[in-house]
Amino acid sequence: MADDVFKPKLGKIRSRGGKGGRKFLHRVLAATNRAGGFRRLGRSRFTGSRLGRASGAGQVLASRDHYAAFRQRLVIIKSRIVRLTGKGMQGARAHLRYIQRDGVTREGLPGELYSADQDRADGKAFLERADGDRHQFRFIVSAEDGAEYADLKPVTRRLMRQMEIDLGTTLDWVAVDHFNTGHPHSHILVRGKDDQERDLVIARNYMARGMRERAAEIVSLDLGPRTDLEIENRLRREIDQDRLTSIDRNLLRQIGEDRIVSAADKDAFRQSLRAGRLQKLRRLGLAEEIIPGQWRLEQGLEATLSRMGERDDIIKTLHREMKRREITRSPADFVINSVHEPDKQPIIGRVVTRGLSDELNDRHYLIVDGVDGKTRYVEIGKGEATELVPEDSIVHISPRNVQPRKVDRTVAEIAWENDGRYSIDVHLEHDPTATEEYAQAHVRRLEAMRRLTQGVEREPDGTWIITPDHLEKAVEYERERGKSSPVIIRQLSHLSLGQQLESDGATWLDRELVGSDPVHVRDAGFGREVRDAQARRRQWLIAQGLARQEQDRIIYRSDMIDTLQKRELARMARQLSKELGLHYVETGSGERVEGTLRRSVELASRKYALIEKSQEFTLVPWRPVLARQLGKQVSGIMCDGNTISWAIGRQRGGPSVS
Repeated sequence: MADDVFKPKLGKIRSRGGKGGRKFLHRVLAATNRAGGFRRLGRSRFTGSRLGRASGAGQVLASRDHYAAFRQRLVIIKSRIVRLTGKGMQGARAHLRYIQRDGVTREGLPGELYSADQDRADGKAFLERADGDRHQFRFIVSAEDGAEYADLKPVTRRLMRQMEIDLGTTLDWVAVDHFNTGHPHSHILVRGKDDQERDLVIARNYMARGMRERAAEIVSLDLGPRTDLEIENRLRREIDQDRLTSIDRNLLRQIGEDRIVSAADKDAFRQSLRAGRLQKLRRLGLAEEIIPGQWRLEQGLEATLSRMGERDDIIKTLHREMKRREITRSPADFVINSVHEPDKQPIIGRVVTRGLSDELNDRHYLIVDGVDGKTRYVEIGKGEATELVPEDSIVHISPRNVQPRKVDRTVAEIAWENDGRYSIDVHLEHDPTATEEYAQAHVRRLEAMRRLTQGVEREPDGTWIITPDHLEKAVEYERERGKSSPVIIRQLSHLSLGQQLESDGATWLDRELVGSDPVHVRDAGFGREVRDAQARRRQWLIAQGLARQEQDRIIYRSDMIDTLQKRELARMARQLSKELGLHYVETGSGERVEGTLRRSVELASRKYALIEKSQEFTLVPWRPVLARQLGKQVSGIMCDGNTISWAIGRQRGGPSVS
């Protein structure tokens, strides 16, 4: 009976498998592994890219024919996973507010939040549902031909429905469409939970390639696939581009350990593309022909070409914004101050505009028309880390210093002599000439370091534990701060040059005119405008009796700045007294200030805080830390006419601001 047992062996006819060909079973297992199933049977190296939902779809979509990808309409998708633990929800609220800001629609109106079934979604309700989520997904979807769409909502909704099919779960999402750049795009926020309220994990390969392929399918279906002529023309244009191109990526995929690549290709058109591009890379100093047809690519080629592309985009941004403001400048006077090309010298000038260099990561830039005649593009870091400065305001921008400060060295010195401990009492005992307010400044520094880097510890009695490597921790703290804000922006005047000409307050122009070390102003660009404004301001000061001309010299009154400050403050006090129905009380040096902090008041001379009592109010110098105390009771002591020591929280060792 054993001879009657039949065991079929699957495979090609007359194929014995083994050396003569691959067994059918092995091909099935390999295909299954590529599709994401039975991963434990596959033999490919584990990378983690297939963990999560839609890993199979991501693998299949990513393995499509390369030339077919060119035939599809190009769609770029930027993805980010944001942790919502800790202060993450605050960032989520800020991000939602920002993508709905003014000026993002075609009509210049605020962005409208929508969802799968609502054209006007409730952002607050979305965040309430997300409260307690571990993470959130953020996507920016930008189709190359997005300008062809009158409305991006249908495209976004179809993409999200397809994602739900691929992921096997419904998604809770909201989106906003932006039309304020050359490429219309959609911001999509997705909760990090599936329809069973479990953590949603999306496979990395799906986020990297799968989503992009799905979006390209939708756009290609709407607008039709690219023709052969369109594809060839696009590839020809890439040959001479000073940026990372698809031809470069193809070369890098075929590179060996010796960084040698061949210009040859079976397809004549592709070979001409490769040969032309390699010649361009040679002119850029990024490739060298070793022998005919064999090329060595330089180390770091991808990063170099990416930076060149960024630079080209920045120059286009400079041209566009200067044209929008109708400001004429020579391209030779454009300077880029990025994280790759930092400017070590301070920048003083007029703010032309503020914009986003990376919408997904909330990275911002300023375009500044400098007094040195140069127009600069300055990367300023995360939006939440820098205060807003209005267009045409005058600013001073300096690079962040990551070296330990004097306050850090003082703390380390005192702790070294006191068994690694620091407190206000220890400081005053160590240096009898120091004031408590001076020691409080050191405590504020330690508190800031503790919140950001966890590098120092505070005991319940207010004593700080200072380790021997405290100065290294100070450097680490400054570097961490530098990631979110690489530069320090100080607003010199919120008024434009034109507004300063006849202002009754002490302006930036006045301080430059009487300053002992005025900034050097070049007779070109914005510098020339500043020189003209200074000349006109001098004539106004002479007419006001605050300056006089003696032959070729202008003599300014010694109390000119103080007189202008008092004049403007008195005018504003009268105006506010009438508006509030309260009596204005001036606060003198050494007097205590107590009351409710109502708001800030911006004058030409400086910014003030309005402190209100039941029957009266006063105006005192403003500090940024007061922004968190609006509507609350505050108290402090006026040190002199320009500074005040605030006490926020009355406990010993608590926060205080001088």
